[in-house]
Amino acid sequence: MHDLNADLHCHSTFSDGSLPPEVLAQRAAERGVELWALTDHDEVSGISAARAACQAHGVSFITGVEVSVTFAGETVHILGFGFDEHHPDLVAGLAQVRSGRLARARAMGDSLAQVGIKGAYDAACALAPNPELVSRTHFGRFLVEQGHCADMGEVFRRYLKPGKPGYVPHQWAGLGEALRWLHGAGGVTAIAHPARYPFNPTVEYALFSEFQGHGGQGVEVVCGSHTAADVERISGLALEFGLLATRGSDFHSPTESRVDLGELPLLPGRLTPIWTLWPALAQAAARAQ
Repeated sequence: MHDLNADLHCHSTFSDGSLPPEVLAQRAAERGVELWALTDHDEVSGISAARAACQAHGVSFITGVEVSVTFAGETVHILGFGFDEHHPDLVAGLAQVRSGRLARARAMGDSLAQVGIKGAYDAACALAPNPELVSRTHFGRFLVEQGHCADMGEVFRRYLKPGKPGYVPHQWAGLGEALRWLHGAGGVTAIAHPARYPFNPTVEYALFSEFQGHGGQGVEVVCGSHTAADVERISGLALEFGLLATRGSDFHSPTESRVDLGELPLLPGRLTPIWTLWPALAQAAARAQ
């Protein structure tokens, strides 16, 4: 089960990815992905198209989402898998999270205007198919297109990180609140890319403790933004807290993402993969190859 080519973290045009769900599913199939989840930010509207496309391409599919929460004053992302995307509490909760994005985007546009970059808000909204889901990525694409930055890495270094001109903090859902929505809809939860958060060891331990206390089940060990050292350290935390391990590219775009679909290293053998919770899916994926 460890050698299953699962990619359970990916974004489409329904949030801040550059490709529609149907194209992503085809790309996943072409690159040997056996089990795939579309995990758009705070949005599940792309799931129906993703599921149908996976069926057409013979890829096992599981529902997914990446929910924004606030923990210790920072934005943390929680992955949810295997839930009912029509569950009313989850639908309402995600709508609540999305409602705060537009006000933050306006503030980001105002902040960039103060350093001489005009029109960022309107341009970012135009790049986002759903204005409710305008994000830092959409602002970043505008800054690259207009020649203010060479690439997305420079965008975040110069403008969109805490302390930089275009960064605006936001109060997302609470950790326990988001986990209640996902678990109530029958889902399984995992901390996304934990090595990316600017936490010291004490706060990181508190995140894992609180997550576990609210019934959280997994952690993303292998990710497009994790180094080999990160994988080793997060593996230790997974074992310490008894969490299942997941892997995901966090793919957004062929030109922006660190890792393409299907290119991730395997999970360390000492961990229990999260897809052991869905043996029928895992077995079907393995048989299809």
